[in-house]
Amino acid sequence: MKHSVETSWKGKMLFDAIVSGHHVIMDANQASGGEDKGSRPKELMLASLAGCTGMDVVSILKKMRVEIEGLNIRVSADVTEEHPKHYEKLHIVYEFSGHDLDLEQLKKAVHLSQEKYCGVSYMYKKAMEVTYEIQLNPSAK
Repeated sequence: MKHSVETSWKGKMLFDAIVSGHHVIMDANQASGGEDKGSRPKELMLASLAGCTGMDVVSILKKMRVEIEGLNIRVSADVTEEHPKHYEKLHIVYEFSGHDLDLEQLKKAVHLSQEKYCGVSYMYKKAMEVTYEIQLNPSAK
């Protein structure tokens, strides 16, 4: 299996990538010569991680017959000061909502994603520290 994307320059700092048949627009802010018409490429790396692990967790919980009402995933990263500026540490917060949620089941689903299934997390762990935590929103028990 092989994945590939095609990315076209659209002027200034604007790029259009075709990913799985969908357009992903990337641009820089005005201070960097762009027009702020799209996402920043590095931040899309964080979105990829959130999407990958989120899909795993939802799928695992469904197989476990755990009903959640919501899942919000926040990924934050520490960026180096020197060039090339890159992420040196990532932290993921999984925020679940629902009624009568069993924290141990949620932990198991997140652990399986992080340690067995999420290929994005696996790749990032080779380059930097990746940590995570689980939070239940106030409406969850």
